Amino acid sequence: MSSGPETTNTPAATPAPATTNSAVAATATVITNIASLVTNDPSLGDGSPLGLIRDAAVVIDGDRVSWIGESSKAPATDNRVDAGGRAVVPGFVDSHSHLVFAGDRTAEFNARMSGQPYAAGGIRTTVAATRAATDEALEANLTRYLREALGQGTTTFETKSGYGLTVEDEARALRIAARHTDEVTYLGAHIVSPDYADDPAGYVDLVTGPMLEACAPHARWIDVFCEKGAFDGDQARAILTAGKARGLHPRVHANQLSYGPGVQLAVELGAASADHCTHLTQADVDALASGDTVATLLPGAEFSTRAEWPDARRLLDAGVTVALSTDCNPGSSFTSSMPFCVALAVRDMGMTPDEALWSATAGGAAALRRDDIGRLTPGARADLVLLDAPSHVHLAYRPGVPLATAVWRGGERVL
Repeated sequence: MSSGPETTNTPAATPAPATTNSAVAATATVITNIASLVTNDPSLGDGSPLGLIRDAAVVIDGDRVSWIGESSKAPATDNRVDAGGRAVVPGFVDSHSHLVFAGDRTAEFNARMSGQPYAAGGIRTTVAATRAATDEALEANLTRYLREALGQGTTTFETKSGYGLTVEDEARALRIAARHTDEVTYLGAHIVSPDYADDPAGYVDLVTGPMLEACAPHARWIDVFCEKGAFDGDQARAILTAGKARGLHPRVHANQLSYGPGVQLAVELGAASADHCTHLTQADVDALASGDTVATLLPGAEFSTRAEWPDARRLLDAGVTVALSTDCNPGSSFTSSMPFCVALAVRDMGMTPDEALWSATAGGAAALRRDDIGRLTPGARADLVLLDAPSHVHLAYRPGVPLATAVWRGGERVL
């Protein structure tokens, strides 16, 4: 394992010619000697979708990127980090996770690996454990997995409720999540609550009524698991429409376990993202290609359930915007590693290393309708990862190896 980047203080000097017009403060930090810098701006560098710049430098000023360009032209600043010929990529954007929960489902995973099929009903086990947990225990669990993800380069994450399924338990999950991210999703419609097993219509009324009123102030998004064993198309439409009327933006768990209405409903309602997208008809693909709903693929779920892989190649060739995320949850995808998901996407879903990295950064940003993250250009948030490798391709080339050797989030070095 090579040593980490060297940080030094150097006297301020007159800046060298820059590739942007952004002013650079002497108190900023310049990272130089970057073997390859992924900007995700095709107008830069090699002109590819990654906007790759070789032998590059990047300047962080406050919480923003203020300059990028060739290392030899980098302006002098008070603080300097030598990347040592390593690669720099944007911080990963995990736009789909379920991190407010208690307990785990080891027994279920063991049974599944022994031949039992995966079904939506296993969520009930986590619901029982989550309801029984204290706020402190739930938050401690959340922060544990956030530290784990940050150590692998995730600088932005979305997370959902969905393991409480009562008014108070859903609201407290969102309150806890909102202390750690702005990207909070109300998922009261994860499954029909066990309390309403004989009255699913009554549960939909709860989700669209008192539960929505209690949860909406703490969330940006609303989601629904539109799937056999969860909510059908009519129920999902009612839930998402009620959320939109309350000011929440829709996302949809769509077409994970079977063909169904989820993807086309997501496009029809202007959802930011349709997530899973494993079982797609040509009409589903055409709908995604004609709209601005992102197809968020979650390969950790297929890996952990031995299910059919989503066909990323089909979506990309149709012109669909694709994101990659972890789906970190205790039942079907208990991983917080975006690099692992990149490797799976390349190995088993038909993506190139370039496409997978773009989808794990800029694609995730698109799924959250954000343009300030997932890229490294002047004015973007200074969220970046220094890899202990000369190229981003190593994320797929060396699966399972912890390559994040330094991480900056909002301009602050956090690893």
